[in-house]
Amino acid sequence: MRRRRGTDRRGADRRGTDRRGTDRRGPGPAGTRGGAERYPRTARVNQVLQEVIAEELERLVDADDRLRLTTVTAVATEPDLRHAVVFVDSLSEERRAALDDRRVHLQAAIARQVRLKRTPRLSFQADPAVASGERVESMLRRLRHGRASAADEEGEDG
Repeated sequence: MRRRRGTDRRGADRRGTDRRGTDRRGPGPAGTRGGAERYPRTARVNQVLQEVIAEELERLVDADDRLRLTTVTAVATEPDLRHAVVFVDSLSEERRAALDDRRVHLQAAIARQVRLKRTPRLSFQADPAVASGERVESMLRRLRHGRASAADEEGEDG
């Protein structure tokens, strides 16, 4: 069998790409392959789990009013898929109890709808981004009120 000039036995050239031009050396320092950024697996799993959990919570609202207006803001799955933290917009004690009661049902829905090596054990936390956003918003409101009252005082003086 005759090889193409400048290639090794597998058909790869000296630059490390195969005949189709794909990089066969594996991921680079930033998880890149052949210069193109790849979408990490855990990010894809997190997105799918967020969709499945949100849809299932919509169905569960009819059975449990404590879950009304629950918004799943994000999911963080460990790379080994054993645990996943579900971030919700606000987490009162009543809502936490309802989510803990329905945890097994949500995990079963994930097992039915998503093909994964393992079904992660779910835990629930309040999303810190929502709390920090509310703090920033309240600070802006206070500043706005401060400016409005200062403008009213200037108008009365002048």
